[in-house]
Amino acid sequence: MRIALYQPDMAGNVGAVLRTSACLGVICDIIEPCGFAFSERALKRSGMDYVTEARIQRHADWNTFLESLNGARLVLMSSKASSPLTQFRFEANDVILMGSESSGAPPEVHARADARVFIPMAAGFRSLNISVSAGIALAEGLRQTQQFPGVDA
Repeated sequence: MRIALYQPDMAGNVGAVLRTSACLGVICDIIEPCGFAFSERALKRSGMDYVTEARIQRHADWNTFLESLNGARLVLMSSKASSPLTQFRFEANDVILMGSESSGAPPEVHARADARVFIPMAAGFRSLNISVSAGIALAEGLRQTQQFPGVDA
């Protein structure tokens, strides 16, 4: 299982996702361009010293990222999705994709996704922070596929 960030805008969110991916032992794909200068310094505050331990795969653009999937299923997390996380069944090699913080995922990304999933929440709220959403989705995927690190199956 992997987590992927589509053209992320905020270094703090990316740092937090990288920290989560390092702690949970998964690769984090960064699909560029980013809305900030991608550097260890930019990510340091939120990612702390975990950023240096994260396995990061950077992709120059969407098409380059797609070439790296090697048959993996692309699961887009979106507030516009119709499948709730509570009913979705993850597979071991899924790539969980998060859209850009400011604009989400464009139509071509939605069209390419094998599944589109949302996190149910209380009425009147639109969305969670992207790093929180990524953590929730990744934890559920790892739980379902029995891939949490440090837990005997």
